[in-house]
Amino acid sequence: MKVFFKALLGLGVTTMLINCDGTTTIAPDAELQSISSNFNAVSTNFTLDLWKKVDQNEGNKNYFVSPLSLHTALGMLLNGSNGNTTKEIKSTLKLDNLDETKINDTYSKIMANFEKIDSKVTSKMVNSIWYREGFPFSKSYLDQNNQVFKASINPEDFSPNTVGKINKWASDNTNKKIEKVIDSIQDSDVMFLMNALYFKGDWKTPFDTKRTADEDFVGISGAKKVKMMNLKDNFGYISTDAFSALELPYGSEKFNMVLILPKNEKTPTSSIINTISSSDWSKLIKLNAQKVNVKLPRFTLNYEIKLNDILKSMGMKEAFDANADWSKMASNAETAKKLKLSFVKQNTFIGVDEKGTEAAAVTTIGVGVTSAGPIEPEFYCNRPFLFVIHEKTSGQILFIGKISDL
Repeated sequence: MKVFFKALLGLGVTTMLINCDGTTTIAPDAELQSISSNFNAVSTNFTLDLWKKVDQNEGNKNYFVSPLSLHTALGMLLNGSNGNTTKEIKSTLKLDNLDETKINDTYSKIMANFEKIDSKVTSKMVNSIWYREGFPFSKSYLDQNNQVFKASINPEDFSPNTVGKINKWASDNTNKKIEKVIDSIQDSDVMFLMNALYFKGDWKTPFDTKRTADEDFVGISGAKKVKMMNLKDNFGYISTDAFSALELPYGSEKFNMVLILPKNEKTPTSSIINTISSSDWSKLIKLNAQKVNVKLPRFTLNYEIKLNDILKSMGMKEAFDANADWSKMASNAETAKKLKLSFVKQNTFIGVDEKGTEAAAVTTIGVGVTSAGPIEPEFYCNRPFLFVIHEKTSGQILFIGKISDL
């Protein structure tokens, strides 16, 4: 599924990217735990809320979104808001109980440590701001996002040449997996905020390509032959009355994919999403290992979703209104009154095969001006399933998704 929503007004683009072909040093656990204590519950609650809303919006369609990319992009937007607009954005992000200094400190720590988590996995997060040259944005707003999010600041003439630069930035920071985030720039567009997050990780225990075979995947539209990967090894596993879950680690086991499969074949995946809690999630990242027979289809997904209505339903109503307060973003009150948040959308990519996973997400925010027993369990993803990619030490959830059909 691939749909493009054209932006009318432009404040920001966020790209999330993860890749596995570089070497880094592992971040100190103390730093990761510090991030976890401030942010883990917040990000989990935001993710679960977002997941419910996206699932309701997309129904039986395949989808793949990045909560961390969206949260980071909205964090940059938050720094330009004031008054009730700030209150609503914080509530949507589940940051009600944290002051802005603590919030920015946490984002800063994530930016400083994200690429150092696992030397066997490439994890990269980059930010940039592109704005119409000469438009009176507040220097302190630009400087703050430069300092906290390490965002590069790019004043441009917003000509067709700028479109090429922005799309090239997105492509360069997603290993060419997301090559276009905007088609054109309108006269009302004044800024794009961009966060790039890229991930590429090899399975700790890869699937043997010789065992991959054509097998049925029974999706919403019926059975279809797919390339089904097969593996038998020790993995974190749990079986409840409602679902079974399996953890597939990458690299040094800092990053993992958690697969969630309804226990009853007739139970829709949406029923799991609508009932899962933060307490349930905390159990899903501490699974006990046992030998499991695993079947997982190879799959690739390109996806795009407009998030305006979803964010409104999560609490960000005033932010999309003409009365929103962006006084910290502009250099004067009159300019601030003309600013309007026009869109939030996300482009994503995921590819899963015998070797591992490559994933990328681009979140674009637009602002412009108005006008368990002795028998080895089986975990066969031969029907609709859910999946999550997360970092184990801090609990950060990078991506969430659902496969209904292949």
